[in-house]
Amino acid sequence: MKNKVQREIPDEILNQYHDGGFESVDFGHPTIQRVAPKVLAQTGPSKVVESIQQVVHDTVFDGMTISFHHHFREGDFVFNMVMREIIDAGYQNLSLAPSSLTNVMNDIVVEAIEKGVVTNITSSGMRGTLGDAISHGALKNPVIFRSHGNRARAIESGEIQIDVAFLGVPNADEMGNANGMDGETAFGSLGYALMDARYADKLVLITDDLKPYPNTPASIQQTEVDYVVKVDKVGDPDKIGSGATRFTKDLKELQIAKMVNQVITHSPYFKDGFSFQTGSGGAALAVTRFLRQSMIEKQIKASFALGGITKPTVDLLKEGLVAKIMDVQDFDKGAAFSMRESPNQQEIDASWYADPANKGAMVDKLDVAILSALEIDTDFNVNVMSGSDGVIRGAIGGHQDAATAKLTIISAPLVRGRIATVVPAVTTVITPGDSIDVLVTEIGIAINPKRQDLKDALAKVPGLPIYSIEELQQRAEKLVGRPKPLAFKDRVVALAEYRDGTLIDVIKEVQD
Repeated sequence: MKNKVQREIPDEILNQYHDGGFESVDFGHPTIQRVAPKVLAQTGPSKVVESIQQVVHDTVFDGMTISFHHHFREGDFVFNMVMREIIDAGYQNLSLAPSSLTNVMNDIVVEAIEKGVVTNITSSGMRGTLGDAISHGALKNPVIFRSHGNRARAIESGEIQIDVAFLGVPNADEMGNANGMDGETAFGSLGYALMDARYADKLVLITDDLKPYPNTPASIQQTEVDYVVKVDKVGDPDKIGSGATRFTKDLKELQIAKMVNQVITHSPYFKDGFSFQTGSGGAALAVTRFLRQSMIEKQIKASFALGGITKPTVDLLKEGLVAKIMDVQDFDKGAAFSMRESPNQQEIDASWYADPANKGAMVDKLDVAILSALEIDTDFNVNVMSGSDGVIRGAIGGHQDAATAKLTIISAPLVRGRIATVVPAVTTVITPGDSIDVLVTEIGIAINPKRQDLKDALAKVPGLPIYSIEELQQRAEKLVGRPKPLAFKDRVVALAEYRDGTLIDVIKEVQD
């Protein structure tokens, strides 16, 4: 069958994995039944065990689903420590359900797949050697990619049932009270990990700093924890940013950022009390700097900033330009350390952040969201997952979730090197065009035809070049040409869900 974005979903995939394909960005108002974890009551004086090897032996069995968080990003040590013990012990047929997979995790996951230890994966995304291996059919079953909000929804509904969660934390006491903001390896918000802590049947905390009991403030409470393991080092917080939070000097990125700011400040949403979410790339950080200046000049203050947080956003809070930061993840040490000091930087879990099956998520209150793209097509559909060669090299993250904002802006160059960003049809649809309002490139912008109000407002901006998206696509093609169609085999290697759990696209094995 073809879904609403005209992607062919094989019937056998729908029958095996899902009730239906993507139909609408409107979630509606269904009644949702949530699940609860199994709890083994404990009354002992301490939950500390001597080693990861012991806790793996005590908790893991063949066929289980295990989970991790990715708040350390490229500085994570815990994932590889735990997976090494699991692989060496010879467990088989495990399902891996981390909040996301970063490059530092790739080699050991590939090894686990080759040895039959891991046969199922669900994640926000993957890159590098792991993405390449999956794209070439290495995994027994298709990967399921979910947004951060959709992962929370799937955990709460029982679609992801976590048997054991292994969570690295920068501090904990002997009973498991822990937070992410204190200690030498502090990374800030535990937003994604809080879902695992709340719903896993067994919860293992791994820390390098055992605090006196009771350890407060406690983002994870002892009521949720089964085991605590002390190790030498859980991660390297210097690698949280992994280059994503640089200040750009690139003229193309600065031009894009300047035009994004023009779109925001001339939209009907730029007024006292507006809310926004930006990303962590060079252009997104530059937008924050331009936006700051516009807010000062027009004496406008924001009610809240949302999402993955960086130091430039924290600086807006300190200057009084933003009243609150709602923090699900920190992208640099500046943002992480700020949470420890500021009561107005509120840690939120992934459900509060973006679960559509809630009585209200923070993304529902967003006025402006600035997002990136690997590709965007003439229907405004966005791909943040597959490269121009069809290989998996990205992550859904919160892309679909934040795209529910009143004004969703995609900032992207017209071309990257010799590869077009604006294309006739994206390789993989991740965020549907119905969610996207404006595309901003370095040569000009395109407005979704459904937003006549924005067309009217932005037509009045002096010097702002406005094109149809078809014109931008043709400009890109003139620069780099039209590539040969990608060749894929019939086998489906990954499923891309929309945030409501329906299938928005499938990814097939690449044909070399």
